[in-house]
Amino acid sequence: MLVEKKKSRMTEIPMASLADIAFLLLIFFLVTTTIDVDRGIGLTLPAKGEQTEVRTKNITNLLINAQGEVLLDDEIVPVNEIHRIIERKLEENPKLIVSVKTDRETQYDTYIQALDELKVANATRISIAEPEK
Repeated sequence: MLVEKKKSRMTEIPMASLADIAFLLLIFFLVTTTIDVDRGIGLTLPAKGEQTEVRTKNITNLLINAQGEVLLDDEIVPVNEIHRIIERKLEENPKLIVSVKTDRETQYDTYIQALDELKVANATRISIAEPEK
């Protein structure tokens, strides 16, 4: 009895469809991935040149100086306490307008933190004053 040797075959992975598979995977991940877009701070701005008289009892001043100190009605308060104070003032006077004014040298982070605190306090009437020169 003769035993025949099996011919050894070379196994290969077809490379012709590799580019197609890579392209399909790329398309799949592009279509299924969601990209979060920051919308920024939502503010409703009045028309240019529009001015309205407001009673002084309906305004509270929030000043941020160059050192990052926050003054709420001329009293120094920590940034993280703004929302508590404004919430209390809004309960007393729902028509309250918060006037935010900064120094030209104020750190942007402090300014944004103050605006975030006003947002947490549900202050919807915010006036942003232009910094003095």
